[in-house]
Amino acid sequence: MNRFADAALILIDIQKGFDDPYWGERNNRQAEANAARLLAAWRAAGRPVFHVRHASRNPSSPLSPEGPGFAFKDEVAPLPGEPAFVKNVNSGFIGTGLEAALRGAGVERVVIFGLTTPHCVSTTTRMAGNLGFVAFVAADACADFAASSARCWREGEAIALDPETSHRVALAHLHGEFATVLDTATILTEAGQ
Repeated sequence: MNRFADAALILIDIQKGFDDPYWGERNNRQAEANAARLLAAWRAAGRPVFHVRHASRNPSSPLSPEGPGFAFKDEVAPLPGEPAFVKNVNSGFIGTGLEAALRGAGVERVVIFGLTTPHCVSTTTRMAGNLGFVAFVAADACADFAASSARCWREGEAIALDPETSHRVALAHLHGEFATVLDTATILTEAGQ
């Protein structure tokens, strides 16, 4: 059985603002290339695609809707007719029409990826699972940054995890509980691409 025959893609916050040095060190420089591969395959197969981007309420944020960083990165920009939603919280489902659009399209399975792994990708994935969607995460089409990496507590002190560790921990927390975490090549192979 092809688990992805009727699955929709949900691209999270793959925006130009994440190229800003503000975010610091980053892991997985191949995330956008893998995202573009998945998007091209889904478009070629005529499968549904949904885009989400973040509109920061902080006017000095690289993701401010008034700035150039609000734009989608060119390699994954929506085509005419592909739904695009704007959010200003971590979840792509809160304050957007994403859930209604998925249900209206008869979607039950979703493949989620984007920026950043422990924040908006994780939150959207958790909500997708809680809302009853069968969720998959394309691990290598996600990335994290030093500025957004998870913090852990040791003896009352916040210790920042490096982006790769934060990324992997977030994926580990999602896998098996809220989603199935796979890599791009596995998803494309199973999807018949």
